[in-house]
Amino acid sequence: MTIKIIMDTDPGIDDAAALTMAINDPQIDLALVTSVAGNVTVDKTTKNAQKIVRFFNADVPVAAGAQQPLIKEFEDAARIHGESGMPGYDFPEDLPKPLEMTAVEALHKYIMESDENITLVPTGSYTNIALLFSEYPEVKTKIDRIVAMGGSLGMGNMTSAAEFNVFTDPDAAKIMYQSGVPIVMIGLDITMKALLTPESLTKLEHMNEAGKMLHDIISNDGDKSEAGSAMHDVNTIFYLLHPEAITTKDMWIDVITDGPAIGETVGDIRGAYHDGKTNAKVAVDIDAAAFNKWFLEEVSQIKD
Repeated sequence: MTIKIIMDTDPGIDDAAALTMAINDPQIDLALVTSVAGNVTVDKTTKNAQKIVRFFNADVPVAAGAQQPLIKEFEDAARIHGESGMPGYDFPEDLPKPLEMTAVEALHKYIMESDENITLVPTGSYTNIALLFSEYPEVKTKIDRIVAMGGSLGMGNMTSAAEFNVFTDPDAAKIMYQSGVPIVMIGLDITMKALLTPESLTKLEHMNEAGKMLHDIISNDGDKSEAGSAMHDVNTIFYLLHPEAITTKDMWIDVITDGPAIGETVGDIRGAYHDGKTNAKVAVDIDAAAFNKWFLEEVSQIKD
């Protein structure tokens, strides 16, 4: 049984790795990729999504999305992902053209025309998702759930309070969390535990061409330490395929949209402030060894 998904993404190095898994795992049916401004500008994130689709000769349409957040001024992460967003590997340049329709139009079309409910997997800012829900609220009944990379119950990675994806467009994040659609929050609480170790990275280089590509771009990732490289977005696909390896807790998530804590995701951990209601399953722990094992196994099965 396959899981039909749409990825809304801002490649970005870890986004590229997540797309790699989504395209190649037989249990995932990737119906559409939509791009958004985030790690780099939307023209670059769109091109990077196309590069990954072209690299694997995948029959997956790409639609370009929001160029800037709803309200907040745009601030990219080129300092982490490089000016192109995916440095380190020479991708083919004969790229397929993106769809003529916008990301929001494509999301509406593909969701409403699907013969089964869709799982949305946003791994960038949630601007496209917020615009979709605002313009086409009827799509909510056709969405099984949202598995979103972003947020944190503790320390942020953009400010002391905020994780990057939510910080990029907190107003969009607030709309998404208030939408009533089931949400799984895959945040820094687990992505900073499930680092791709240096040993795993070394194994990728000589595995196959996909492994070499991932090795080369991950080696250029600024989000790493001696312990390993943070593969934030890949954890969404890992969760879809191996939910038993990730511990979640139901809670209410509020999003701060202004002030010094802008972009913070505040979890009602004690269930004290929302009359027992919850709006998200929040990932709080992960089997990091299982994540590394799975990552290598997934790549090793990709044929050149």
